[in-house]
Amino acid sequence: MRMVNIHDAKTHLSRLVEQAAKGESFIIAKAGRPMVKVVPLEAPIPAVPRRLGFLAGQFEVPADFDTIGEDDIAALFDGVP
Repeated sequence: MRMVNIHDAKTHLSRLVEQAAKGESFIIAKAGRPMVKVVPLEAPIPAVPRRLGFLAGQFEVPADFDTIGEDDIAALFDGVP
């Protein structure tokens, strides 16, 4: 495992983090003494994203969709059987 002194780690932190994320762990040392170990995180597998429009063309919404059952609903609210 590669050892990097703390000054070089500060100077090249972005590059070192990118390498660690790809699996190249390293140790940061101060005055030749190992201080910390940088390893990639074990991230959970992301859920499958929901797909919008995957039922396109499978069914049609009627033109009078907003008025379907209007009389029945009005009767429920008005108490008329």
